Amino acid sequence: MAARNLNERLYYSISEVAEITGIKAYVLRFWEKEFPNLRPKKNKAGNRTYQLKDIDLIKQIKDLLYENGFTIEGARAKLRNSHNNKPDRSDLQNTRLKSLLVEIKKELENMLKLLD
Repeated sequence: MAARNLNERLYYSISEVAEITGIKAYVLRFWEKEFPNLRPKKNKAGNRTYQLKDIDLIKQIKDLLYENGFTIEGARAKLRNSHNNKPDRSDLQNTRLKSLLVEIKKELENMLKLLD
């Protein structure tokens, strides 16, 4: 599932999030116990329903653990500190906005080429 399609829906199942993030469902369930910020809602059937903010947090946790080599405790502390020190808009929101603007710019450039 491409990142571009993520904005099309409000909720995603655990299997969809596993596919999007590359993290197995059982690991996502484990992370829910380890990271207090990761609390996807559950529907009437009891199934987890992840929102974009949850997916962004999972990607951030994945980066801290797998790319930066943090322990779970260290990643939890890092997230807690970044949460306390974050500006009005989180870094994730700024990153998303920047990538959206880059995409819009590319589309506009393509339109200009077509008009020439």
